[in-house]
Amino acid sequence: MVCRITIIAFATLYLLALFAFLTGTFGWFGQERDPLSGVFLLPLGLPWVLAVDLFSESAKPWLAATAPVLNLLALVLICRWARGLRQE
Repeated sequence: MVCRITIIAFATLYLLALFAFLTGTFGWFGQERDPLSGVFLLPLGLPWVLAVDLFSESAKPWLAATAPVLNLLALVLICRWARGLRQE
């Protein structure tokens, strides 16, 4: 139950941060373009966003936006592993 709530909460925060990033980047809904619109994605994508510096400038925002997916995948795998331990 704790795993499910954690995964849902993390996924919800990620979707909200991704929406804020896309809104600020493309100026959706009459919003001004904001270079700091992706700031909410950074803590969700740690530690993977630290490796983004290895790529080109044009790829950095998009890689930082997809970095939280790796953390979400890690959460899912850890929860499946923990569930398997409980059932044995």
